[in-house]
Amino acid sequence: MRVLSNLLAEIERMPTRSLRGTIRTAVGMTLEVDGLQRALAVGDKCYAETTRGGRLLCETIGFRNGRSLLMAFDNLEGVAEGCAAVTDDTAFTLRPGRGWLGRVVNALGQPVDGKGPLRNGEHPRPLRAGPPAACARRRVGGKIATGVRAMDAFVPVCRGQRLGVFAGSGVGKSTLLSMLARHANADAIVIGLVGERGREVQEFIQDDLGEDGLARSVVIVATSDEPPLMRRQAAYLCMTVAEELRDQGQHVLCLIDSVTRFAMAQREIGLAAGEPPTTKSYPPSVFAELPRLLERAGPGNADSPGDITGIFTVLVDGDDHDEPIADAVRGILDGHMVLDRKIAETGRYPAVNILRSVSRTMPGCHSAEENRLVTTARRLAVTFENMRELVRLGAYKKGADPEVDAAVLLHPHLEDFLRQGKDDTTAPAESFHLLEQILSSLPADAPA
Repeated sequence: MRVLSNLLAEIERMPTRSLRGTIRTAVGMTLEVDGLQRALAVGDKCYAETTRGGRLLCETIGFRNGRSLLMAFDNLEGVAEGCAAVTDDTAFTLRPGRGWLGRVVNALGQPVDGKGPLRNGEHPRPLRAGPPAACARRRVGGKIATGVRAMDAFVPVCRGQRLGVFAGSGVGKSTLLSMLARHANADAIVIGLVGERGREVQEFIQDDLGEDGLARSVVIVATSDEPPLMRRQAAYLCMTVAEELRDQGQHVLCLIDSVTRFAMAQREIGLAAGEPPTTKSYPPSVFAELPRLLERAGPGNADSPGDITGIFTVLVDGDDHDEPIADAVRGILDGHMVLDRKIAETGRYPAVNILRSVSRTMPGCHSAEENRLVTTARRLAVTFENMRELVRLGAYKKGADPEVDAAVLLHPHLEDFLRQGKDDTTAPAESFHLLEQILSSLPADAPA
């Protein structure tokens, strides 16, 4: 069998016959190519030769007037009319594996951390695989200890769950993700930084993630200045790496920041291919690609112990939580956590708004006593929000309503409970013990 495996590996590496086409036009980010219509299907990779002797990796994104439409993974400098486009079946092959842990790679799976070549896995994997069959999947597993009190108590995450983190810019999404990467009890972490600012990548890896977090993580980076194909492919690569680790029986935590920038990249690609713009200029393909990406996370097949727990950030436009991408993603995922700018402005981080956040694994993932504590705290928090202005203006007199009195007493203690430094971690049992202490300190006549 070993001889046969070696022979198959050699056959796989044998060069195949290449076909050549001619670049006729370059408009914006797209190339129109003659002569390869029957050789290239949508999604196929090929190379565009330049006048400087180089080659650009391209992907087929559509067809127009009998020509193939290509988009490059790099800028088009050096490409001229009449240059060749060349097919190559080996243009792009991914072999992720556990040897990628502790490494930082780009959207093509190439190392960018200066630590030498990657230790690839044994088998190639498709970049855009489908999710496990719905009827073959296991149900979500037990709770994950995230170490974040606001999450473990009010927005719990279970193994194989998919949760969205909805927030505007600068409200603490990246810091929250770094807390999860360092403290969550997962076997491996896959982190996708999609469309991030270039200067923030090193800050996240060195300051927020740290050596311990990086050691069990694969970080995939596509910065905001890279072409849309790179930004979109970074998200696909995150799921591909996570699937490989899942199939090895690992519990994988997949963190992608952000799905919004993935959607923006797909918008650029779709519009360049000639799709009509719809809501907020997003073409139809954006809303088709979102579930194809997000459904790949979740529990594995019944015959495999591995699963992928997905936490995906959504950058809401102008803090509008009902904008098209946020609305579409919220309908796909198993829960959403809202980071509130007004809370962040008070200096309380993570700025989780527990009243606007929902985990669809509740109440089943908590015990009866834990559900009682959470329900009581949430009800009193609602009461305080409803009476906040009256209390602030002095229009409410203490003693008029025992529930309002309890809510006013609870509010500063609950805020302290939710406030947490990025280096602080709390076990779920300790979180509920703290919450119980806070609630038990309320007056005896406070509603239970």
